[in-house]
Amino acid sequence: MSDYGILIPTGGGEDLPLKRDRILIGRRESCDIVLRFPNVSGEHCKLTLEGGYWFVKDLDSRNGTKVNGYRVAGRKRLDPGVILSVAKHQFEVKYDPESLGASGPPPAEDDHVEGLLRSSLMERAGLKRRSDQEPDKNKRPDEDF
Repeated sequence: MSDYGILIPTGGGEDLPLKRDRILIGRRESCDIVLRFPNVSGEHCKLTLEGGYWFVKDLDSRNGTKVNGYRVAGRKRLDPGVILSVAKHQFEVKYDPESLGASGPPPAEDDHVEGLLRSSLMERAGLKRRSDQEPDKNKRPDEDF
């Protein structure tokens, strides 16, 4: 394992060492990890090491970034052993948080899913509850419903 960990392709191929604490993944030659596939965006996602744990952030890629099959909407923690998907290319994430300075519980993630779960379905659809809206001007005052 490299100093910061490795990405192991699940479909075979060479392991990709994580050599720095910030890694840009994409199709462009300027990326730290270059994936030469047409379904990978030029700058697809970035990995950052924070508090001994890796995090991934999708960079508005066309074909998305997933962790264990769930699309990354914001920033998502990559615990050791998870499967990171860059477009359709899957990698097992291997590293040791303790050797990277982790102490105590893992840092929180701020993926958009957490925020969505705190709001109601009506709020997520952009609709307000009737009690939150202005009174119906067509309703007579003596109507109960």
